Amino acid sequence: MLSRSADNLYWMARHMERAENTARLLKAQHQAFILSQPELSSQQQWSAVIELFELEAHYKSSRKIFGQANVLEFMVVDDTNESSIYSCLKRARENARANRSSIPTELWEMINTAWLDFGNIFKTKNWIRDLDNSLEWVKQQSHLFRGVLEGTMPRNESLYFTKIGMFLERADNTARILDINFLLNYTTANKINDGTSGNMSLFRELSDFRDSLSKDKSKDDYYFWVSVLRSLSAFEIYRQVYRDEITPLKVAELLIYRGDMPRSLFVCVRNIQKNLERVSSIENYESSRIVGKLCAEIQYESINNNFVIHIHEFLTSFLERINYLGLMISNEFLVPIATVEGGLNSSYRVVDE
Repeated sequence: MLSRSADNLYWMARHMERAENTARLLKAQHQAFILSQPELSSQQQWSAVIELFELEAHYKSSRKIFGQANVLEFMVVDDTNESSIYSCLKRARENARANRSSIPTELWEMINTAWLDFGNIFKTKNWIRDLDNSLEWVKQQSHLFRGVLEGTMPRNESLYFTKIGMFLERADNTARILDINFLLNYTTANKINDGTSGNMSLFRELSDFRDSLSKDKSKDDYYFWVSVLRSLSAFEIYRQVYRDEITPLKVAELLIYRGDMPRSLFVCVRNIQKNLERVSSIENYESSRIVGKLCAEIQYESINNNFVIHIHEFLTSFLERINYLGLMISNEFLVPIATVEGGLNSSYRVVDE
């Protein structure tokens, strides 16, 4: 199929998945904010979200305070933020419209309706007062997208490129959600135990982070980890697999290398590999080599206490490699993407409309 058509399908799926995962991260952050200790400031918690998406410069250019309402508006309805839910749904619709003649009518109608309904639901600030239900609506649109996709799309390259985009985006965002929640949990614990305070970046406190873990000072907060698992639709699966207390070690194990967890990093990367094999006409693609190596490294990773101590480095490395994999896929199969300063993954599709 044409690279431009494959590119539109790939980015359609990525934007729909990104909208869902942004909603998941914000919901998990909101619940963590409610459960958090006062030693960890509101500004620090919400600035971590912006830092995680690599949007600090853009955010500071229009807003000065990292408050809950400001960050939520920036990540949900800001039309200047390429990673906001608004922008994701808008771009998904544009990509679907570009392939209108080759995608099922039901799929186009679903995406178009989601875009129109978003304008009605989020046109006033009432959605902030009912934040959980508003973000849940976004998640449901993504579920509906996948259901219509599976039920109507023919099993050919169109579906395979769509799934490559979907699973690549899911892997990226699962890693980001894990990263921010591990750092939030242990940074809070470290401040409580050490009696320190301040507004340092969560992502620059790695020495304190490790001390808190190695000295077993971390708080295995049941409700905190329940909210994290629920944000990734993993709580029931956790109970089925482990049937005992919730610990950070087992949360990491479930969400990184368990093959029976739909949103685990291993399952996401394995699905990227499977769908790449279906569209590859030759075996020497750089993207195939990268994804094969990444899949093997995750599959045979030892998830132990030492791994959890260094989980930030693992997730940072994973994000860098999954981003590079996306670049290679675009260069080898799709329309090369332009690298820009800042923003999620620091890359976006070249738009030539």
